[in-house]
Amino acid sequence: MVAPLTSHEPATGVLLWQGEAGDVEAEVARARAAWPRWAAQPIAYRIETLRRFVNVVRRNEDALADLIARETGKPLWDARTEVAGVMGKVDISVAAYSERTGQKRLEAALGARQSVRHKPHGVMAVLGPYNFPAHLPNGHIVPALLAGNAVVFKPSEKTPAVGEMLVKLYHEAGVPVDAMRLLLGGPDAGKALAAHPDVGGILFTGSAQTGIAINRQFAAQPSKILALEMGGNNPIVVWDTPEINAAAVLVVQSAFLSGGQRCTAASRLIVKESIADAVIAEVKKLADRLIVDHPHADPTPYMGPVIDNATADGLTESFLWLMSNGGKPIKHMVRPKKGLPFVSPAIIDVTAMTERPDVELFGPLLQVIRVAEFGDAIAEANNTRYGLSASLIGGTPDQYNQFWANVRAGVINWNRPTNGASSSAPFGGVGISGNHRPSAYYAADYCAYPVVSAEIEQPRASIGVGLKDIDVSAMGD
Repeated sequence: MVAPLTSHEPATGVLLWQGEAGDVEAEVARARAAWPRWAAQPIAYRIETLRRFVNVVRRNEDALADLIARETGKPLWDARTEVAGVMGKVDISVAAYSERTGQKRLEAALGARQSVRHKPHGVMAVLGPYNFPAHLPNGHIVPALLAGNAVVFKPSEKTPAVGEMLVKLYHEAGVPVDAMRLLLGGPDAGKALAAHPDVGGILFTGSAQTGIAINRQFAAQPSKILALEMGGNNPIVVWDTPEINAAAVLVVQSAFLSGGQRCTAASRLIVKESIADAVIAEVKKLADRLIVDHPHADPTPYMGPVIDNATADGLTESFLWLMSNGGKPIKHMVRPKKGLPFVSPAIIDVTAMTERPDVELFGPLLQVIRVAEFGDAIAEANNTRYGLSASLIGGTPDQYNQFWANVRAGVINWNRPTNGASSSAPFGGVGISGNHRPSAYYAADYCAYPVVSAEIEQPRASIGVGLKDIDVSAMGD
């Protein structure tokens, strides 16, 4: 007998949800059968349906935010911002669809016209992460449905309850039940879904390891669209600034918001040597004040637990490894609640380490690197295979221009945190952070493909060169 799927609240360990794994073949078949009818609906119909989805989410806003908070452990206020992002995605996607994949017609010779229109790919597989279990998959699902695709959505096995509720809200809004399918299961279900021959595209948000495996799997299948968002090892550089306190606030927001479980979270603080002690002291002072507690606690926490004990164990082991290999602890990582995945924000100076591991430490662990020259700061920022997000705090306009021109990342900010990217702009990275298929506003690009047509109402054609002369004598009377 197959064991049921379960989900427990990270903050309490209480069983939150239980269900059965889905059938990949059945879910894809239902989506495939429903796709032609959904794709044939006028775009105005699909827009109206998705706007009803916003109203349905708004009616269920409190329940969805509460479920996100309970299943991920993030504070309720953080979960509410995620629900707001879910609702805001529709209007942004409608504008992006019109701007990036709308219809164009140009006049051509002989009364003909040149048309550019877009077609959906078919069935799109959306593989969602656990850190934003509603907002991030929704960022793929909305533009995919809008373009006329059917969707099979596999949420993270760590957040199935939120995934299930999200799909129910789509159905309540009027998205056809078979055009929006939910597939529950673990990594094997995700692999089988991505490999299914009737899936026309894979839209993935998650770890670099999994994303690279998917990319290798489909290297010989160019017929499938593949959009990968695979996290980062993001730098935040602090340079000359009189606003040390504000700089520290931006560093703390970048490193510890959502417990560091954001793909854009700052993992590395690169700071000018001459101001390093002052900046680090202020960052530590602020980090010491952060409240770490369960999502509904009073006073309101800044961050909750990480997703599970395995993640918490990995983070504490990473901190110990860094400390054992030349890192100097500034703020130790501790586990304040036995048996539960709460971890305190941690800071460690790794300047003296000869080799620093280039990995995404998905949690509240900030590594500090001191440098003397601005060129060294840029070199350190680029000392990674990732390339998602980077920020410069302080510095001059010329230094920011230099930073922007030379740092390899898809999101580059000045005097702003590394996280909190807007859905009204493209979102994606380079290196092993993505495969040049940015999401958010540019998600429209990978949810439909352009079709160019030369069109005229009556056939008109002639060949003016390269023909033999007509033999009039052979034509007879």
